[in-house]
Amino acid sequence: MATETDRTHPTADAPHVGVRGEATLEVEPELARIAVTVRSRGADRRHTLDDLTRRNTQALDLIKSYGEAVEKLETGTFGLTPELREKSRDRGEKIRAYHGVVRIGATLTDFTALGELTTRLADLELTAVDGPWWSLRPQSPVYREARRQAVHDAVQRAREYAEALGSTLTALIELADEGIQQATPYPRQAFAAMSTRAAGAPGMADLAPQSLDLEPERQNVSAHVTAHFTMTPPPLG
Repeated sequence: MATETDRTHPTADAPHVGVRGEATLEVEPELARIAVTVRSRGADRRHTLDDLTRRNTQALDLIKSYGEAVEKLETGTFGLTPELREKSRDRGEKIRAYHGVVRIGATLTDFTALGELTTRLADLELTAVDGPWWSLRPQSPVYREARRQAVHDAVQRAREYAEALGSTLTALIELADEGIQQATPYPRQAFAAMSTRAAGAPGMADLAPQSLDLEPERQNVSAHVTAHFTMTPPPLG
């Protein structure tokens, strides 16, 4: 009868084989995130703040109009900063202008709507758009599938080693998860634009912008495990 020591330490009667299993999946992204920066500038503090509030509301309303295509909408930071003139001995510090900024983050699941939304946002007054950044959901079934395939690969490798010795696997001793890795080959800013037109500017500003054609960046997901098995004694004689 095998003892605990027999099961955890290799012996001539119960040799061990240790392998590393791995799997890499290339899949379409599930989410796309964009960053929207709304700005205002003016000589009067209240007027600058009112302009910023109006533009922020306009951007939020536009994003919300896409309904279920938008999974998450959140305001990051807000700021209203005075720009000072150079100091004067007679007049002291004076404010040249006020700069207002609001940063908004939006996560979308509909990539067809994404191209239209980014161009419409970039067409707003003093509004910048960055992104998209593609990703999978934290609980995506892709991760589970990668782990399953990594375990299958470990078993297959161990079986092949055992068969090469004329043996068969008898039991699993240990299975260790080395973690999931999600790689983006070249982290990059796929789109960046900012409208600098003034409110009410004539001409092209009155025309709806063309929808931007965005191609989702495929995601690489890798899983790695290490596994140790016992096998029947090989016929080495």
